[in-house]
Amino acid sequence: MATEAAVAGHAAAEPHAEPNYIAIFIYLAILTGVELLVYAAGLPQIAKVSLLIALAWAKAVLVAMYFMHLAMERPGLWIIALTPVILVTFLCLMLLPDLTSRMWTHYDHRIKVTNPALEGANPVAPPPEAAP
Repeated sequence: MATEAAVAGHAAAEPHAEPNYIAIFIYLAILTGVELLVYAAGLPQIAKVSLLIALAWAKAVLVAMYFMHLAMERPGLWIIALTPVILVTFLCLMLLPDLTSRMWTHYDHRIKVTNPALEGANPVAPPPEAAP
């Protein structure tokens, strides 16, 4: 009896239509091709990075909605899935000022760094001192 009630309770849930996985795969392949075109295009660095991030988000949403079945779940599960997304976005935006300042730095370092081993010096022993 308990098994029949459990099965009947499970059957009461609304059945959902299966997504067209081939169409989702084709969309993901098209987005990957667009990513390759953006990478190969001669765009400025900030535009290229922005477009690649936007395309990656679009692909992540497609995978989460259809391959992880979030599109067919109850809204409570969406809250659980979106919480880490919000935290990661917040943390990335917190690092953005530091990353952009490093990206735009074109400082020419005047100190030449060399490898003494490649120039014939013995890197283990200190150079011999001249006798007085």
